[in-house]
Amino acid sequence: MIETLELLGGLLLLLIGGEFIVRGSVSIANRFKIPSLIIGMTIVALGTSLPEFLVSMLSAIKGHPEIALGNVIGSNICNIGLILGLTALILPVTVNKVTVKRDMPFLIFVSAILILSMLDNYIGLLDGAALIALLIFFIAYTILRVKKYPVSSETEGLKVAWPLPVALVVVVAAGFALAYGSDLLVSGASEIAADLGFSERVIAITMVALGTSLPELATSLIAAIRKEADIALGNIVGSNILNILMVIGGSSLIHPIETFEFDMFASDLIWMIALSLILWISISPLRQRIRRRPPSDDHYAKLGRLGGGFLLACYICYMVFLFVFKG
Repeated sequence: MIETLELLGGLLLLLIGGEFIVRGSVSIANRFKIPSLIIGMTIVALGTSLPEFLVSMLSAIKGHPEIALGNVIGSNICNIGLILGLTALILPVTVNKVTVKRDMPFLIFVSAILILSMLDNYIGLLDGAALIALLIFFIAYTILRVKKYPVSSETEGLKVAWPLPVALVVVVAAGFALAYGSDLLVSGASEIAADLGFSERVIAITMVALGTSLPELATSLIAAIRKEADIALGNIVGSNILNILMVIGGSSLIHPIETFEFDMFASDLIWMIALSLILWISISPLRQRIRRRPPSDDHYAKLGRLGGGFLLACYICYMVFLFVFKG
């Protein structure tokens, strides 16, 4: 009972802390007249990945590598299978050209880098440095290329103008909420895994990953309901890239992720790569041409209800596979 309250309390603090650290940071950035693109690509993007980062970092420090890795792998699977699947079922998702031609290949590339870094059952300082270097390159390249391929800003509609002292207090308080919430979440998840007889990996890939993905789920579903689903895909793909580069890279820089078995995660990594490839194929311009829908820059491709339903079905199959055959 106590561990369940710890898990739920940790999730609640992560949700509240993540929301307010983004709003407080955006308010500070607006006060200093930082462009919305820079805010979206740095403050908002990094802020929404803080829950995953803190959970994985604390898990590595406390000797729970299965939670550290399962959190990221499960979150990436959940983002594509569950979140994008549900979003596309509500409203077909319009795809930007840059997402198909740059972001999706880069996501698959960094996923392969993650797999290579896990092969020796150790993700250490050098692995983390390489991932962070890729993160810096990705953010810098995105900012430099934005004039050629304009993208929707995640900060549109997020107009925060708190007084500077209030914004600073909110950011600090939200930071404490994130830190304490992640500690509660890791403790509760490890105890629940022991009580239920499941591995920490299974609990992390399901309960922890879904919990840390709730902000993306809420944002994407609300966008679809408001008929603004065109922002959902770019946000999800960007979140998956950050999960690998920032969360795993940053965590391993602070403390090595060690004492895990690569074979334990092999099937999960296959599912993660497979869902990314399925998504890429579903939004490829070749598929649109076959359907006699020539691509344009603004509506390069579309993830329709059929594709969304298939992604969601894949996620359900993965959950069944996880608990029936691997639990």
